[in-house]
Amino acid sequence: MRFISGLILLVLIVVSGLAQKPEEATRKLWDTAFIASSSKKTTARRRSYRNATPNVPVNNVAPETVVGVTLWRLRPANRSDSGERLIVHDDNSEWLPERISATTRLVQGDRLRISVETVRAGYLYVIDREQYADGTLGEPYLIFPTTRTSGGNNQVAVGRLLEIPAQDDSPPFFTMKKSRPDHVAEVLSVLVTSTPLEEVQITDKAQKLTDTQVASWEKAWGTSVGHLEMSETGQTWTKEEKNATTRALTASAPAPQMLFYRPSVKPTEPMYVKLRLQYRR
Repeated sequence: MRFISGLILLVLIVVSGLAQKPEEATRKLWDTAFIASSSKKTTARRRSYRNATPNVPVNNVAPETVVGVTLWRLRPANRSDSGERLIVHDDNSEWLPERISATTRLVQGDRLRISVETVRAGYLYVIDREQYADGTLGEPYLIFPTTRTSGGNNQVAVGRLLEIPAQDDSPPFFTMKKSRPDHVAEVLSVLVTSTPLEEVQITDKAQKLTDTQVASWEKAWGTSVGHLEMSETGQTWTKEEKNATTRALTASAPAPQMLFYRPSVKPTEPMYVKLRLQYRR
């Protein structure tokens, strides 16, 4: 009887797994059908991307290496808005996060948030450098992780969003601010590794890195990186995205605004991607 009961339980588990709807499964980020596809599939329409780097092939990409990034710009929430609100507890104000493109021109004072999604477990690092009108870059600073953002926890997991800053950080956003008149952009570098970087110690503030250190990471892990981006912007923060720090996203959840990929690398290879956030002239 024990054997029969165990067999019945196993069958029920298998049947339950087969009955699971595709949209209820934890989603994967990489599918070339999403790239400017004319397919009539619902998922393809919902997750249609344009190739922002046509010179980088989209074949031979290990799905585990793909990194999803979404930029959010905050605006004061109106009563008629349908998206999820971000509450700033310091003054109990409500803000509405809206998706923006990597090419959106920003103004001083804009409030931004970043969400990053991976298809593997690992560790996330974000570096910021100022860019000036003559093309030169300022000193590199590691702005994430710090103990003031997410308590210093920089681990990423499949289907989970890592938000920078976290929703309960104070404040839960970055403010765009020029350091001098010819400051034209912020260059953000997002680095995902399988193991922690031994040379980086997490402290309570942004750490100054060396040019040599950052250049070595970019040379090793940031060459031939491709970039896909959704054609539409302006979508507001959803409840699924708001809860994705503690609950895995499903296949039907909103996809990242941008996908970064690198062909012909091993699934465990670190990924180093760059975003240039420009100030409006």
